[in-house]
Amino acid sequence: MEIEFWWLLALPLFFALGWLAARIDIRQVVQESRSLPRSYLTGLNFLLNEQPDKAIDAFVEAVRIDPQTIELHFALGSLFRRRGETDRAIRMHQLLVDREDLSEEQRLQALGELGQDFLKAGLLDRAEAVFVRLRGTRANEVALGYLLEIYQQEKDWAKAIEVAQALPAHESVMWRTEVANFHCELAAGALANSRHDEARTHLEHAFEVNRRSVRASLILGDLLAARGRDEEALEAWKRIESQDPVYLALVAERVMDAYGRLGRVEEGHQLLRAWLSAHASLDLLDELFHWEMEKAGPRAAYGLVREELRRNPTLLGLDKLLEAAVLAAPAEQRGDIELVKQLIHGHTRRVARYRCDACGFKARQFHWRCPACGGWETYPPRRTEEFDLTP
Repeated sequence: MEIEFWWLLALPLFFALGWLAARIDIRQVVQESRSLPRSYLTGLNFLLNEQPDKAIDAFVEAVRIDPQTIELHFALGSLFRRRGETDRAIRMHQLLVDREDLSEEQRLQALGELGQDFLKAGLLDRAEAVFVRLRGTRANEVALGYLLEIYQQEKDWAKAIEVAQALPAHESVMWRTEVANFHCELAAGALANSRHDEARTHLEHAFEVNRRSVRASLILGDLLAARGRDEEALEAWKRIESQDPVYLALVAERVMDAYGRLGRVEEGHQLLRAWLSAHASLDLLDELFHWEMEKAGPRAAYGLVREELRRNPTLLGLDKLLEAAVLAAPAEQRGDIELVKQLIHGHTRRVARYRCDACGFKARQFHWRCPACGGWETYPPRRTEEFDLTP
């Protein structure tokens, strides 16, 4: 294949142009670096050496020397916020928002940072105003995310639902559990105020969003029971076994009360025994234990716990066994058993905790929303840290 003669002339020309462009780029970089305040480079060095306090001092000096360094204002504001100095962060980002020489992209960024400052400072109304202002802009998705956080903190469930519905399709699917719980919060509030029709409407919306919503089934059962429809309430509660059996402990007492009103206590007792046999649960055992103590006496309660303890040996189960044993034992043996029981009970009070699957936060009380990380249904009603007694 022959090479055209003019290509031989063009190659040196292309090489020369490339060399010239590189020289221009290098010269520009050198000029820009020389134009930066020395304190800016000092601040970067402190950041690299994980000395944020000294870095902030250096950056403040750089901003004083050259107020036009917009990116430095952003960096400094973020540093202030991370250190908890929200007042200084707010002032820094507010100055940027008020500047007239910012591009539209920079102004949106400054507003977003300002909204985060207000949120970190606990000024929810001002944070909300900023993120509402960002809706419909290029920062729309970010604004919606922060608005969802704000409305959950404020317990404004109606606004939270509206914002979640405005999310892009791929994100709204991810929020299915949360939105169902927003509707459940509204349903629970309406039920507490005897607004039954309103509660039913919210529950229907919850099921539309998430057919497997355990909480919606639980509240639906409460609503039906409040209307005197115990048979239907039982059916709603029984559905929880197929949705997520770990939540059965939350309806155990409700189920027994409903069967009691229907005059079919033994049937309810058998149902709870079947649930306990299929889904080991300390809380289900606790409910059955109290029922046996009240209806059949300490010996029956002792037999129930002993049987369960053989299948699922736990320290908390042993505590229940000793509680029944104290009442069932002869008078001369009760003192020794009571002593052991007190020792075990004192320890189980420390180890009986519910734990969030997302962040590991522990508490004695069950929460639909974790108090620490804010996750919904990450806090299963299952006490943890039982000590296994098997050898």
